[in-house]
Amino acid sequence: MGSRAAALLTRHRRNVGLLARFGVVGASGVLVNLLTLVVLRRLGPHFDDAVVAIGSSGFNLRWYHVYSTIAFLVANLSNFQLNRTWTFKSSGAAPWWREYWPFFVVGVGCQVVGLALLTLLMHPHSPIGLSRELLDDSSGLRNRLYWAQLIVITLVTPLSFVVNKLWTFAAVRTARVDLGEPRRADDVRTR
Repeated sequence: MGSRAAALLTRHRRNVGLLARFGVVGASGVLVNLLTLVVLRRLGPHFDDAVVAIGSSGFNLRWYHVYSTIAFLVANLSNFQLNRTWTFKSSGAAPWWREYWPFFVVGVGCQVVGLALLTLLMHPHSPIGLSRELLDDSSGLRNRLYWAQLIVITLVTPLSFVVNKLWTFAAVRTARVDLGEPRRADDVRTR
């Protein structure tokens, strides 16, 4: 095997390892997200109730949008700290705020995409809306909001991983180069 092929294989293995750790952190974030969602749902108004009308569009901002956003904010902070210290090991490479803001911006972008998907899954007339008969909100396992939130998280996680790896935690690669350490083959390719 040539040196280029070996470098590509090493890079691939490292990325698979990063994705696995990102997935473990993400799984903990799912738990944090859903626990926050459950608490908000139990303490607040019904999740399908309208909060405010969006102009004259006929659409409304609903409580499930608010609950999902608050759950995102709590899980985002938890996920950032775990990804910073364990997944990407970047805590010594850049100040906390310098990495958090890009992570937060990536999360907000994914949350916007997620809210659109959540709306499509929750809306009764959407072609991909979750069944109100099957998911009749009679128990936790039959709650449309919980299933919709899980589906959204599953769909936006790969996007979040790629953008965070290439942008948010890029300081790790930059710090290695700044410290005079040799670049690894995977660092060169992902920059």
